[in-house]
Amino acid sequence: MPYSKVSIKHVNNEHSDWLRALDFYKSELQVLKSRLTEVAGKNTSNEVNLFAGHYENQIKLQTTNIDTLRHNINEVLSAIAEQAQDNVGYIDEKLLAAHNRLREKYIVEETVVNALRHEFNVFAAKWM
Repeated sequence: MPYSKVSIKHVNNEHSDWLRALDFYKSELQVLKSRLTEVAGKNTSNEVNLFAGHYENQIKLQTTNIDTLRHNINEVLSAIAEQAQDNVGYIDEKLLAAHNRLREKYIVEETVVNALRHEFNVFAAKWM
């Protein structure tokens, strides 16, 4: 695929959007965690305990994934900032490839968190 120029400003805006969304998803996971504690406290059946363990693990895993993705985005932002000092205005092919990989990871994380939230809400509605 031929290299097409992408402006640093565009990439920075996209990264900022991702970081804000990741902050939102992380706070949503904390809400799920609180609701999970409430559901588990009101229901002590083995079935609920099994699901509670599953959701607790998924919440921890997705929180870690969000933290890792945030770190990776910030690393690329730092590299872009260094490149911006050259006053080129566009990112190079290497940073564009890193940006595109981050976009794919962001889309996957967004999909997983939304699916987890939906699945958890069905579970919580059943047991509340």
